[in-house]
Amino acid sequence: MNDTVTNNRETMGFQAEVKQLLQLMIHSLYSNREIFLRELISNAADASDKLRFEALHNASLFEDDSELNIRINYDKEARTLTISDNGIGMSRDDVISNLGTIAKSGTREFFSRLSGDQQKDANLIGQFGVGFYSAFIVAEKVTVITRRAGENADQGVRWESDGSGEFTIEMVESAQRGTEIVLHLREDQDDLLSGQKIRSIIRKYSDHIVQPIIMKKEEWQDDAQQVLDEDETVNHDFQDPLTWTHARVEGRQEYTQLLYIPSRAPFDMWERDAIHGVKLYVRRVFIMDDAEQLMPRYMRFVRGIVDSSDLPLNVSREILQESKDIEAIRAGCTKKVLSLLEDLSKNDAEKYTTFWGEFGRVLKEGIGEDHANKDKIAGLLRLASTHNDTTEENVSLADYIGRMKEGQDKIYYITADTFNAAKNSPHLEVFRKKGIEVLLFSDRVDEWVVNNLVDFDGKVLVSVAKGGLDLGKLEDEAEKKEQEEVATEFKDLTDKITTSLGDRVKEVRVTHRLTESPACLVADDNDMSANLARMLKSAGQPAPASLPILEINPNHPVVQRLKTEEKKFDDWVAVLFDQALLAEGGQLDDPASFVKRVNQLMLEMSAS
Repeated sequence: MNDTVTNNRETMGFQAEVKQLLQLMIHSLYSNREIFLRELISNAADASDKLRFEALHNASLFEDDSELNIRINYDKEARTLTISDNGIGMSRDDVISNLGTIAKSGTREFFSRLSGDQQKDANLIGQFGVGFYSAFIVAEKVTVITRRAGENADQGVRWESDGSGEFTIEMVESAQRGTEIVLHLREDQDDLLSGQKIRSIIRKYSDHIVQPIIMKKEEWQDDAQQVLDEDETVNHDFQDPLTWTHARVEGRQEYTQLLYIPSRAPFDMWERDAIHGVKLYVRRVFIMDDAEQLMPRYMRFVRGIVDSSDLPLNVSREILQESKDIEAIRAGCTKKVLSLLEDLSKNDAEKYTTFWGEFGRVLKEGIGEDHANKDKIAGLLRLASTHNDTTEENVSLADYIGRMKEGQDKIYYITADTFNAAKNSPHLEVFRKKGIEVLLFSDRVDEWVVNNLVDFDGKVLVSVAKGGLDLGKLEDEAEKKEQEEVATEFKDLTDKITTSLGDRVKEVRVTHRLTESPACLVADDNDMSANLARMLKSAGQPAPASLPILEINPNHPVVQRLKTEEKKFDDWVAVLFDQALLAEGGQLDDPASFVKRVNQLMLEMSAS
């Protein structure tokens, strides 16, 4: 080694084997670059285990901090990724020994075992204790600050290298025991400055680590991912499960199931490529993680173990897909979980509220995916409604039916992009006037739900924004007769509006569903809802072509004015249509013309 000393700082050269190893890491294992985080987290976990072991004979090493954990932070502006632990830490001699030289016979064996297959070679790294150097796959410079447990604060050590052949080492103040590794990322590693990317790597390689891996919470705000000043554990869940079941099933298939529902959703719950499932054992021999064939997709929140007595030990994912035994196990596990949820909803409302907040949207998918259990899943739904007029989803379909008005034989609902759009929709006006409860659907998955759930407990689900409004026995004969008379009286006007709008509408008719608004748009009974059509369009999928029906409120002053309006009739009709389109969550094809038309009408009204 060539050494130079400047005050407290020393510059040293790497051992020859280390230089060779660094070249391998940087140039040969790049396609498996994610292993760097696996190795650094593994080293941090080992440091925690060593501290716990040494503290058995010297508890003072904990320094009044026995909660061992691993922290990961990133800084987009500084382009750094930091992995820190509060484990055993290193002294100056430890740093030189562990990071500057490799005085281990395992190093030569490591090089001798290299095969040229990057995937296999990447897996060798952890076996021979050279994982730290994988940091240079993604970092142009690595800084390590560490202090051994039990040493004074002035015994901290700072090590730094750009991987080119030398490193610097100096003594520094370090109040915190343990090790902090700062990676100064290369220019082509921008994706590692993303909480979602880091979490996905941890979930892929390090979910088994015993110590909590902690990051700052993030949430989507103002069209960007915002880092919050609050910690969260991103590897396995340390909280107690909401509920669990353990049973041995005997019969045509024999298996033991230990299934539980965690108290929070994993960060990748909505990732399409993420694999979720329970662990599969055969006669107590571990076969595979995430055996998704054992549970339906809409139950991907379930965790646990299934131990089969009948499957072969060499079972593969392909065999699982075709196995009749697996189909039976899947059906049994599904029924068990649904029964578990039903018991939870009846006996512990608070825990079920927590479950619904974390996993409700996922469970909704089962309405369309699992027709055999559709009614059971429907009974577990919790929804918002006009009964409370809040975003809280705590209304079951059974609750709704129990509150139905005398003579009501339908379950009424509305779908919209947002809760407020649903709550304030003009389609609800007559229902609010008559005190009829309406379910408010605003999740993207809700269109899937209502298109697959035709009825519940003998009551048909009906959209208040589709087809003609028929309240059945909730209206008396006098009201129905009056509606027919009004429709006849306004026929000339509706025909005139139809001519004015041309191919923008399928039909114009008088409605009694409005009490405050002048007009609204509804879809025909057999047409796709406007909300679903917008969702398909935003996803880049074609939606069947259909025209809306414009319904007008004959008692509204704007509609009354149209009966005598001649000069600006077309402008008034266009504004009426565009306002109805906006009210139901649609987008204007020509916003500038709408604004210009409204301004002109306002000026004319003020002048007159």
